[in-house]
Amino acid sequence: MPHPSKQNRPIKENRVSLIRNPLLNKGSAFSEKERDLFQLNGLIPAQVETIEIQADRCYQQYKEQQTDLDRYIFLRALQDENETLFFYLAAHHITEMMPILYTPTVGSACQTYSHLFQKNRGLFIAYPDRDKIGEILKQTEQDNVKIIVVTDGERILGLGDLGVGGMGIPIGKLALYTACGGIDPETVLPIVLDVGTNNEKLLNDPFYMGWHHKRITGDEYYSFVDQFVQAVMQQWPDIFLHFEDFAQKNALPLLKKYRDQYCCFNDDIQGTSAVALATLYSACKTRKTSIKDQRIVFLGAGSAGCGIAEQIVSAMVAEGLDEITARGQIYMVDRNGLITDDMQDIPDFQKKLAQPLSKLKNWEVSEHGFSLLEVVRQSQATVLVGVSGQKGLFTEEVIKTLASHCEAPFVMPLSNPTSHMEATPEDILKWTNGKALVATGSPFAPVVISGNSFPIAQCNNAYIFPGIGLGVLASKATRVTDNMMVAAAYALADTAPSARNEGTAILPSFDDIEDVSYVIALAVAKAAVEDNVAEKKDDKELLSLIKDYYWHPEYSTYHVA
Repeated sequence: MPHPSKQNRPIKENRVSLIRNPLLNKGSAFSEKERDLFQLNGLIPAQVETIEIQADRCYQQYKEQQTDLDRYIFLRALQDENETLFFYLAAHHITEMMPILYTPTVGSACQTYSHLFQKNRGLFIAYPDRDKIGEILKQTEQDNVKIIVVTDGERILGLGDLGVGGMGIPIGKLALYTACGGIDPETVLPIVLDVGTNNEKLLNDPFYMGWHHKRITGDEYYSFVDQFVQAVMQQWPDIFLHFEDFAQKNALPLLKKYRDQYCCFNDDIQGTSAVALATLYSACKTRKTSIKDQRIVFLGAGSAGCGIAEQIVSAMVAEGLDEITARGQIYMVDRNGLITDDMQDIPDFQKKLAQPLSKLKNWEVSEHGFSLLEVVRQSQATVLVGVSGQKGLFTEEVIKTLASHCEAPFVMPLSNPTSHMEATPEDILKWTNGKALVATGSPFAPVVISGNSFPIAQCNNAYIFPGIGLGVLASKATRVTDNMMVAAAYALADTAPSARNEGTAILPSFDDIEDVSYVIALAVAKAAVEDNVAEKKDDKELLSLIKDYYWHPEYSTYHVA
């Protein structure tokens, strides 16, 4: 079925609701015939404009904004007025606007959400309304919701508990699903589960718009989330449910509980691990080595770090290592030092990645366990990954130690926003005399050292999740399997310029994100068919479905229904 943007569209709206509905509003682009049909004459200036002219004007206004936060507010206001124009503008300037629409600027927007609030978008489902969830879902004006991004606001980026301020994350993720993955904006819905907040600053802020209550925990919390999930599935049985920025203690249990029952996905765990695997795979190809040959130290052993590590273990096994050997080449360091098999009360997802203490007899241990520096030195690490959310922990000594025994170290300070990253690309390259290959979670310009320019790969989930969503929805997959995530990772790596001998960049440009999303979506859809979670179709049929599903920001021609 073609999208409304590709055909004439019958409209039942009256003139006021037509120009106030951002999904339908065309502003100055309403034709003369449409102005007559819907009695819009006089409500809009006389000149009938093209979307290109509108976008040029908006871009000029965008450039006149003074700060990144001002630019974010401008784009959000445009989205709330005219979604087609907003996505046209974003699609044509995606590399420039990515850090405004999402990390790092969205973090500042979430921190000040209640003070910046102008217009509602999405749904807020508060714990006191837990018996009305079904009614609340039915109140949305969207009839054909296909994808929901939901957060409870407890772990927003590296910024912690921001309560309902976390709404900026689902809004931002869904904007990228559309701008980068072609998901029709009429079919997306951002949701915040408001279970309170433990952020005292918010609780004491009279402008805070959420439920002024400490966070609900334990059985009450899980029962509430389950009420939400069941109500969603009853309302939209074919939904693609994306969990985002839940705290570590809840993220993995929720994913484990629902992933085999429904079509759901956690980007912090699955998306982060897929894009990290893709980046590592691409870096290894550039360095003419293999993933199985790497010794990898992680700083940060939460659900994201362990998720990446498990994905890498699987890749090492696929390249010929046995699992025990593969796990022996992965070192997880958290606030208590290296995770070892003698530690008590560590989560199950960390236990499988614990190093045997018997292997570490000659290592120097401090009162805080085996330090990051000691682990890098003793393991002879080749790759260093940061997912700690703590600024500056990749010190000069750590990086120089890494480079001292590795000719071409790969350093990935992935924590967001940039104020929380473990080290800057400039410092890493300076400390290694340009030897290191660097990938970050947020965008950075190339670093110039001694006249040489070094590109910085952005290991950003925005490469992965839009294509995954497109592949899932176009193929009507009923689950998101591990095989689908691995397929997405390798598909992304194969789109890198370095993989095609067209340059040294280990990830593609976001300017090519539509083509990248097609490649990822096809790989995901094929894997879904292989895993029997989507109807059997050949590659040509799947690609046709994907291209037909892809929504482009074009105005429809309206006529009266």
